[in-house]
Formats: sequence, structure tokens, C-alpha cells
Amino acid sequence: MQDIIDWAFAGPSTAGPAGEAAAGKARRLLLDSLGCALAGLAHPRVAAFAAAMAAPFPGKLHLAGAMLAPGAAAAVLAAATCWDEANEGLARAHGRPALPVAPLALVARAQGADPALALAAFALGYEVAARAGEAWRIRPGMHVDGSWHSLGAAAAAARLAGLDMAGVGRAVRLAACQIPFALYAPIAAGMDGRNSYASHAALLGQMAAAAAAAGMDAPREGFAEARRIALGHESPAVTAPAGTFLLLESYQKPHAGVRHAHYAAEAALALRPKVQGVPSRITIATYAEALRYAGNRAPRAAIAAQFSLSWAVAAALAQGGLGPAAYTEAALADPRIRALEAAVVLEEDAALTAAGARGATVRIGAAEARVTSVTGDADRPMSEDETVAKFRAYAGPVLGPDGTRRAIAALLHDAPAEGLFDVR
Repeated sequence: MQDIIDWAFAGPSTAGPAGEAAAGKARRLLLDSLGCALAGLAHPRVAAFAAAMAAPFPGKLHLAGAMLAPGAAAAVLAAATCWDEANEGLARAHGRPALPVAPLALVARAQGADPALALAAFALGYEVAARAGEAWRIRPGMHVDGSWHSLGAAAAAARLAGLDMAGVGRAVRLAACQIPFALYAPIAAGMDGRNSYASHAALLGQMAAAAAAAGMDAPREGFAEARRIALGHESPAVTAPAGTFLLLESYQKPHAGVRHAHYAAEAALALRPKVQGVPSRITIATYAEALRYAGNRAPRAAIAAQFSLSWAVAAALAQGGLGPAAYTEAALADPRIRALEAAVVLEEDAALTAAGARGATVRIGAAEARVTSVTGDADRPMSEDETVAKFRAYAGPVLGPDGTRRAIAALLHDAPAEGLFDVR
């Protein structure tokens, strides 16, 4: 991991054309993460979390009605970012490297940090987390959030604190020697405790950076030992080499909900004009991983619906889209969405599974639609205009027009970032 830290420490802007492209992608990911976080802050449970965090971590940052210390604000933002399940991800990491890293950079910007430093810290944290995600292959029943992400949060926090490359390395090693793992169980049970996993990663990363600043250290072999003891991985991890910006491979979500469901949702939207009433049978054929992680049926809570292929298709057919509105209490109680979801039959597309490819085919009566890529995939990266449009949709209702314009200017064009979280 040290070679990645050495290479990425200076930031993407110093690495030629590829670095410039990575810097542009980093800006878009920060804006996208902020939009998801601001939409998440509007949920009562997130506001309650912020209020509860204010007791042990009081401070001067205003967030969801609470006054928080910077570290706590980052932790709350991490939970808010994934609340609607619309934030970024990286397929080869099987998770979201930016989830606890972006909040650290956003809080730093809101406090007046140099834009170049915040961007470099975010890019460094992303690259470290992405490679940790490549290496950390979880066992069945585990969830990725809150585990390897902490290494990226440690790198970003150390960089923001002014530590040199050696200090960043210490912070990452310290996080690697106490890397946690989390369970999928809350999602299966329809409970939202899973949304706090990223908060733990943000806090662990900051504590590791503070320990590194104090001169503490841990063995270089810690991460490999953790892989062996916790996951049973005996062979060395294979990760992307230094010099490869995994930022450029990241995806942004056009829809809310687990990425695995987006292909089926897009196919359902293509068929929507042909659907009358509630069909007797809606077949979704997709790859095995999607069935494993998003096979929840008849979900009764938002978190379970966000990880449900059948719900994504039903909501897309009923609402004409798949945004946060698909997971509200009103949507969960909608009899038409319930009836559509009950009509779904899930099947494996063995060819997709064998090819390691993503996609889905939806069949409704004689009509059929097949989707093998969606906006944000490697072959269809989300443009700046598309990112801004999504940000306006998510952040606009809580920031208002002026606040939305200021946030876009701050994160895309390095304008002052005061008031970044000022929800009207």
C-alpha cells in the first residue's frame, strides 16, 4: 500500500492528462456525494443521529439542526450519503470507496481548507480505499461498508491534517490493524443500522490519522494478517498498480437503490409504455451476484427495498423513475407497487454470471427489454452536466436555488465553500 500512497500523495493534478481526468472525476464524485448527503440529511433518522452525536462531539459545524465537531460532522455525512443508496461505487472494489472519504474532504472545504488540498486528500483516500476494497473479499453474510473504507479515510484525514507521506503510511497501517467487518443482517431484517457503518469508518480513519500524528505506528503486514485471520485469505492480494487511477473506473448512479437493480429498472422503464394495470407475471433474469445481494422480496422498510430487484422494477413501473421517492413510507404502502412487486419472478441469467457481466432482461407478457449498461458504467460515464442535473434534483429541495449554485461553484470551480451544508 505504501507505493500507492507515495504515488498518489501529490494529488492527481500533477500526473499529466490521466491525472487531469482523475481530478475532474474527483470533483464530480465530491459533488455527487454532497448531493446524496444533503438529501439524506432531510430524513428524520439522520437528523436524530446528528443530534445524538452532538452530545459527545459538540462543535461549530451546523448540520441537520445540530452543532457538531468536524469529525462528528463527517461521520453524520457518511451515514447521510448512503441513506438513499444513490452514491458512487467501484465494481472492482465491490463497494463505495468515497463513502467515508468524501465527507472528510467536504467538511474540510466547509471549514475553509484549500480546494487543492481537499481534492488531493480525497483522491488519495479514494485510491487507497479502492485497492483495499480489491483485496478485502468478504465472506457470505458480511457487508462491505465500514470495513476497508477506513484505510482510505485514514489516508485522507492524515493528508488533510498536514502529515507527510510517512505519516499517511502510519495512519493507513494503524487502520489496517483494526479493520472491522460488518454484517448484511440489518438489511435482511429491514433495519437501517447498516447506514451507520460508513460513520464508523470515517471516525476510525480520523482516529488513525490522529494516532499517526502522535507518532504511533503499526506493522506493514497488518492488512495481510487481517485478511488471513478474518477472511481466510492465504494468497497475496492482487490490486491495481500505482499509476492507475481507479477514480476513473468509478461509477455514479443514475437511480437510487443498489446498483445491481439498475439494469432491471432501466429495462422496466423501457417497457413501461406497454404495461397496462398489473401484469400476472414480470420476469427478471439477471446475474447471480444481483440475486444474492438484491433478492429481498416484499420489503417492508426502505433499506430492504433499496436492496430489492423486484421492488426496483415495481417502483419504476409505477412511478416512471427510481429515485428516493421509491423508498418513502407512501411508496412502501402503495397497493399498486405492492401488487407489481408480488408479480415478479426472479431468474438467473447463467450467461451473464459465467461472463462476469452485468445486465438484466425483463419480460412482461410478450414484451421484453434487455439492458447491459446504464449511465455511469465504464462505457457510459456520467458527464458533468448529468452530475449537475442529479445534484440539483437531490440537493435543490434542501439547499434552494442560491445554495445549490454556490455548492456547484465551490466543488467544480473552487469557489468559497462556506454554507456548504446550510439546509434552508
